[in-house]
Formats: sequence, C-alpha cells, structure tokens
Amino acid sequence: MLLKELIKQNPTGLIARAYAFAERAHRGQKRKSGEPYFVHPAAVAEILNQWHMDDATVAAGLLHDTVEDTGVTLDALKKEFGEDVAFLVDGVTKLGRVKYRGAENIAENMRKMILALSQDLRVVFVKLADRLHNMTTLAALPPAKQKRIALETDEIYAPLAYRLGMQNLSGELQDLAFPFLHPKEYRWLLESSKEQYEERLKYLERLKPAVEKLLEGHDIKPVAIDFRAKRYSSLYKKLLRYGVDIGKIYDLVAMRIIVATIPECYAALGLIHEAWPPLPGRIKDYIAMPKPNSYRSLHTTVIGPDEKIIEFQIRTQEMHEENEYGVAAHWIYKQAQRGMVRPAQQVGQGRTRKPGEGKEAAGKKLAQELAWVQQLKHWQEHVGNEAVADPEEFMRAMKIDFFKDRIFAITPHGDVIDLPAGSTPVDFAYHVHSEVGDTATGAKVNGTLAPLDQELRSGDMVEILTQKGKKPSSDWLRFVKTGIAKDHIKAAGRQKRQAMGGGWAATGHRAQHHATRCELKIAVEDRVGLIKDLSAMIARNHLNILAFHSDNAKGSRYPFDKIEIQTADQAKIEKLILKLKLIKGVKEVGYRLI
Repeated sequence: MLLKELIKQNPTGLIARAYAFAERAHRGQKRKSGEPYFVHPAAVAEILNQWHMDDATVAAGLLHDTVEDTGVTLDALKKEFGEDVAFLVDGVTKLGRVKYRGAENIAENMRKMILALSQDLRVVFVKLADRLHNMTTLAALPPAKQKRIALETDEIYAPLAYRLGMQNLSGELQDLAFPFLHPKEYRWLLESSKEQYEERLKYLERLKPAVEKLLEGHDIKPVAIDFRAKRYSSLYKKLLRYGVDIGKIYDLVAMRIIVATIPECYAALGLIHEAWPPLPGRIKDYIAMPKPNSYRSLHTTVIGPDEKIIEFQIRTQEMHEENEYGVAAHWIYKQAQRGMVRPAQQVGQGRTRKPGEGKEAAGKKLAQELAWVQQLKHWQEHVGNEAVADPEEFMRAMKIDFFKDRIFAITPHGDVIDLPAGSTPVDFAYHVHSEVGDTATGAKVNGTLAPLDQELRSGDMVEILTQKGKKPSSDWLRFVKTGIAKDHIKAAGRQKRQAMGGGWAATGHRAQHHATRCELKIAVEDRVGLIKDLSAMIARNHLNILAFHSDNAKGSRYPFDKIEIQTADQAKIEKLILKLKLIKGVKEVGYRLI
C-alpha cells in the first residue's frame, strides 16, 4: 500500500499528521536538483513504508530534516508527535554530523558509531532510506561533493546495509555510487555488457516455462520465478578478478526460484540437477550454512539447454524477504505475530528455529571487528523468540545496547575516534596524536569551550586547543581513562624529573621544586580568535597553560574564561595581567593561587 493510500485510509493518524506537518515546514524550500524540498522526505517515508516499518518510523522519515533544515525544534516535535518520533528524528540529525573522507582505518569505527549513535535500529533504517534517495539525485551536487558522498555510501552505508542483512539495498547503494567513483569504467561496462545481459535474459525467459513444468510435475508449485541481473558494481569487481572477460561471468543473470518450504528448496535443487548437470564446485548451500550476515539461499550453476551456463538461486519467501530487508524483516515478522502491524505489512511466515538459537550471543561484549552485527541479530532473535505477550518486549529488541561501554567522538574533519565510556578531551587528544595530547591546553566540544576533564558522549565533535612547547600535566592522571593517555603523561613526568635531577632530595623527601598553579579569571567579550590571542600572549611570557575553562552563561554579556597556568610567581603573574588587558575583548582580569 502506498503512503498516500495509507493517509487516505487514516487521515487523522500519525503518518497523515507528520505528512502535513513536514509539508508545511519545508514549504518554499528547494533541493539542489530544483525540486521542492518536500519531495525528499516524502520519498524517504515511501521507502520506509515499502520496508514495512511501523508508523513511528515512517513519520520520522517524513520529519527527519525538519530540525536540521527548518525552524522546527525537537521540543516542538516531541509535543506534536511524542517521545518516540522525536527520538528517531534526533538520532538521524546526529548522524548528519558524521562525514567520511576515505580513511580505511576509520571505516569500521564509522559503521559502529552509526549504530552507537542511533541506539535504536529504526534510526539506522531512516538513515539508510535517506541515503538511498539522496543517491538518486547526487548528480545535482558539485563534483567534489558527489565523490565524497559516493565514497561514504560505498564504504560505509552499503557495507552497513549488507551486515544488517539488507542485501538488495547494499547492492543498490553500491550501484548508485559506482558511476561517481569510477565514471570511465562505468561507461565501458555499460557498452560491454549490454548485449550479454539482453542475450542471457532472453535465454532465461525461454527456459522459464520448462522450469515451471519440471517443478509442477513433481507437485512443487513455485511462489515465484524471476530473474536477478548481476549489479554493475559487483560485475565490475568480478571482471577484475577474471581478467575482464565477461564470458566467464556465469551469474550475469540468474534465475531465482521462490518456493513455500525448506524441503521444497532441496527438492527443487535435486530436480534441476536431474535435468541439467551441475558444474563441480559451484553448489553452495547457504541454508545449512548461512553467510555471516545471515543470507540464506541455495545456489547452483548448471549446463543448461544449448550448452549455456545458468545459475539458479532457490529460497523460501521468508528467506527472500530476509535477504532483501535483513534485520528489518525480523521487525515485520515479530510485529505480525503480535498483531502490531498494518495489514499490508504482514508478509512471509515465521521460520522454525532450534531451541535457544542465538542465546549464547545475548548480552556479550564485542570480541572481534566482524562479530558485532551477528551478535546484534542473534540477540534480537532471542528476545523475539521468547514469545512474550507484552509488545514492549519487542520494542526493546530494537534497542542497541552493545556500545554502552564505548563512545565515538568526531574530529573537526569528520574522523571518528573510538574511546571507552568516561573518556575526556585529553584521551581524545592522545588518540588523535601524541603531540596533540602533550600540547593540549583546552577543548571545544560541539563548538563550546569545555574543561579537559569533561566526560565526552557519543556524537560529540571535539576540537583540541594546543600550545607549542607545552608539556602534559601530572594532574591529568586524576581523570584520564585510556592507557595511551596515562602512558604518555607518566612518560612526560619521568622526563621532567630526570631533567630536574631525579626529582628527589638526598633525604628521601620530595624536593620542593614541584609546580604550583595560578588561576586567571578573565571577563571577556567573546569573538573569533580570542582563545588563540590569549594563548599566544601567555606563551610569549614563557608560561605553561594547564587548562581552559569557560563560563558561557546564557544572557551574560561578558562570560568568564578561567585559565590555569603553571606558576606562582606573583611578579610574572602581574606582568602577564597587564599584557592580557591590552587584548581586544578582555574587560577584566583577576587571579588566585591554587
């Protein structure tokens, strides 16, 4: 059922209200393609509807850009549509901060961060639907942006969809990215493969009645028989392996047979092998041994009529739905079992599982880079299979709890830093580079000055303020969480003690050369470059900054900046204060020894 039909069927429902609200919010806005902006959220919601998502997710698809691109606030959405929809929209908005520019070592972190920020798989579904539609209009953007978004799609979102079992979506995203990443190869492939595709398709269409007759002659009535053409992006990768010989690609177009039950899958395989000899080593049983992303199907390659090579894919309707929608398919089945979905959503049948299947993965921490999605799926299936009458139980199965002990913070360039929960800007700085950590004087978190001991949260964008020649403070050991930060701080402390003669008096008591501190309290009129000017002035006076703190109280004309410096020499402090007062924006300076 199309979105407009759903709205017509229930004109006062959640989806109808979200549609009208989003249309008003985006009125007058245009996309780069020249279309009215509302075309995009409407298309995203339609995709989610085709994936059989619940009403809250479809509504979030309609509203996903309102907070980012219009004057609508998250509180307004919460008031109008409830906590659930507002939570989903907020999750998609946070993911909009993440930018990827092609560093192999952070691609895996990016995928994990998307899940960690989402906290609920429905946020991931909205983001994937958003990316799918955006890719169809990518040609309207400048070339540099096309390349970056295509790369992000190919290396982050397509693999994420694949790991979530959404085979079809993954392939579609890769196909949409391919022309922008490899334009010459794409044009060559179109020209080279056109005749081959057409020839194979015509051959399989002629063969289809014979396959139907073969199956029905043994009391197997197929649910459907169709053809799956190999995607261009996948074909290109395979051609590279085979020395660019398209004649060696046997699955250029495959015949897909969908039957009612698993026994019928194996029976159909036997009948096909009886009719046409299989190629040795080309039989793959992904039902008995599913792929890591839970893809299930039987594949076989045979020598068909006229000595033509054919690939067959045999599966049940439920397998087909799972291979198309992945984790999203579980959403459909479990809601359908509890009567929580619209009639149009009830597709497929629940499969029988072995008792306790997936139980061993429930609640365990991540052990390997490639294990997280399998664990996620097993955990969800385990919760769903408990057959709890309470619908809230399945809603909890959508929540992602595997990243509670990790946070994912972002650099100003969009790189993702994976840190343990409780980490601070100092931990972040050392993970960027040891020199950044050693010379850190302060931090901006989401554009606002923050103390170096502030706990970071997933999705925080962190910028580290540094001062050339500065050394780390031993005080940082009180709050840092990561081993890398502790090791560098301790190493710097050892070097400092060695430079000062070992750091211990002959009597065994600690020498009286340890640093004392001063806290400067500066009333400032904030402006661009103020922090840089303050830091430069302190550095020119040969003083070491320990930390920045800022009081950006709303409504305050002159907020306070507090700067800790490593000196107790009052003569030096008073001389510095006179110079600081000359800096534009500084209104008053006071100090105290700490």
